[in-house]
Amino acid sequence: MDFSTCFVYGVSVGSALSLLDWRRIDTSITSGFDVQSSYVSHFLQSTVRHASTIFLLIGYGDLHAENTREMIFNIFYMLFNLGLTAYLIGNMTNLVVHGTSRTRKYRDTIQAATSFALRNQLPPRLQDQMISHLSLKFRTDSEGLQQQETLDALPKAIRSSISQYLFFNLVQKVYLFEGVSNDLIFQLVSEMKAEYFPPREDVILQNEAPTDFYILVSGSAELIESQNGAEQVAGVAKSGDVVGEIGLLCYRPQLFTVRTKSLCQLLRMNRTAFLSIVQSNVGDGTVIMNNLIQLLKQQKDSSVMVGVLKEIENMLARGHLDLPITLCFAVTREDDLLLHQLLKRGLDPNESDNNGLTALHIAASKGNEQCVRLLLDYGADPNARDYEGKVPLWEALCEKHDAVVELLVESGADLASGDTALYACVAVEDNNTELLKDIIRYGGDINRSTRDGTTPLHRAVCDGNVQMVELLLEHGADIDKQDNNGWSPRDLAEQQGHDDIQVLFKSKSRVAPSRRVSNSRVAPMLIGRFNSEPSILNMDHENAEVRRKVVPQKLLRKRVSFQNSLFGVISSSHAHQDTGRLLSRDLAATGSPSSCRHESLIRVTISCPEKGNTAGKLVLLPRSMKELLELGAKKFGFMPSKVLTIEGAEIDEVELIRDGDHIVLVSDDWVPNVAQIRPDKK
Repeated sequence: MDFSTCFVYGVSVGSALSLLDWRRIDTSITSGFDVQSSYVSHFLQSTVRHASTIFLLIGYGDLHAENTREMIFNIFYMLFNLGLTAYLIGNMTNLVVHGTSRTRKYRDTIQAATSFALRNQLPPRLQDQMISHLSLKFRTDSEGLQQQETLDALPKAIRSSISQYLFFNLVQKVYLFEGVSNDLIFQLVSEMKAEYFPPREDVILQNEAPTDFYILVSGSAELIESQNGAEQVAGVAKSGDVVGEIGLLCYRPQLFTVRTKSLCQLLRMNRTAFLSIVQSNVGDGTVIMNNLIQLLKQQKDSSVMVGVLKEIENMLARGHLDLPITLCFAVTREDDLLLHQLLKRGLDPNESDNNGLTALHIAASKGNEQCVRLLLDYGADPNARDYEGKVPLWEALCEKHDAVVELLVESGADLASGDTALYACVAVEDNNTELLKDIIRYGGDINRSTRDGTTPLHRAVCDGNVQMVELLLEHGADIDKQDNNGWSPRDLAEQQGHDDIQVLFKSKSRVAPSRRVSNSRVAPMLIGRFNSEPSILNMDHENAEVRRKVVPQKLLRKRVSFQNSLFGVISSSHAHQDTGRLLSRDLAATGSPSSCRHESLIRVTISCPEKGNTAGKLVLLPRSMKELLELGAKKFGFMPSKVLTIEGAEIDEVELIRDGDHIVLVSDDWVPNVAQIRPDKK
């Protein structure tokens, strides 16, 4: 308006006296004033009136354009006014329409669903479920609860972090995942989808194909069993419960219809994604199966669950479950038929769990002679050592399974391969002379020391156990062997005032008195006469606690490799995981290298450009070039003759290959082509 006022005023003032303009026509405005001497304020007021008349009356009134310039200005000014008005009205209309678009879309959807139900004559219950579901979706969208849509728009790392924050603790408490690793739970939570279901809606239908299982986050649901067309409530699932897992794990039709009782939020897990994750964590798969079987055993009152348990046991025996089953799982259940079936399928008899325990360790501790015999017949190592230094023979001796002990000894088992210092200290602390004699009989070295330099004789002297001291001396125990702090058993006996033990030492002494004096020994502590009071300085309490326990404690779960599952989960052969801390502990405890070799796993990517495979396959590196070439023949269907790096250099020794390398398997006739070897160079 200001612009138009100034422009109209300027046109009028600049007009020649001979030309008519709007001021000269309107005598009511110009009468009594001389044009040249009129006040500017009067002209401006008249100009504003004229501009307002143009805007409101489009030129039809007392004031209107008279000359060509005024007409041209009015034309363009009105076009601008029309455009501005259209823009303002269009934006206001868009705001109104956008605010009602969700309602319109919801109304159209409800109308379409109702028409569909009427056209197909669906029963009222299904019609109600359809309307309820669509209404719930409209409510969640209106209230900003479209959780999954929001997550899907984010990168995977952010989605995983959010899912872990929201649902990790809930999934961790589900009975199916008790005892599994946190890694597995994190992977499962990242793949789960959160969904809302209104009351009285069917989530799973009885006898449908098992494609998903659900975990209830909030709300409750009924488990309904249909018999002869009649529905009967078999149970109620609450927050933290899982439904549909039996059908999914056993790949059988769903047992029950799951119907919500109230508004529920559920986590949906797809079967394909679940099995893929579990097959990469085989040890956790065994835990999951054990949890499922334990639940079924507890529900003996349900004939359905009893029948499912029998069916699962039959499937286990035939190897028809999709979850990878390990030898340790079969031995734990003392199922020699399943064990034999797995061994015939090619599973490694020396595969170990997350604590380094092999199936032979478990079978020996349980005293299952048949399982022990099967494992030995298929090549199990009778001297395999776990992470705490225990061997199968020690497990059998502790549990007094004489038949298993004899069977292991016939197969070449002895205690020298294990931590004999630990064995002897356990026998001394338990005052078990028979066990100590067995340790000595089967190759145990009673002069071997633990990590802090303590020998079994040190322990016996500290406990004041004359009988144990005498037995150790009869078998050559060294009374002058010092621990890490410079204390010998003889010194401890003098310090603690064990007169009977000192007499034994004097009668059995084979060392000159001068040797007993050690310049490196620290000043003795003031130790009184306390029976079973250890006097060894700087005792490692954690190590001592471990030695007191025959049954190994559960360590933090580590990723364990198992060779061959029932469905092709292939991993390394007998490979106890090597952690520097555990290996150094074993070496320090035994004073000599462990007889059980610990090897780190080396993963490499192999590809075969001759067969059109440039993406590669991730495998474990074999021990020799011959095995590597045979592995390539198995993977790609032809026998390669040489191994190249990704740059085309030939590799002659398997030791040159490092973890994470990408290697190429080719024949002698193949011509190197960098663009063919490296997909990123195409």
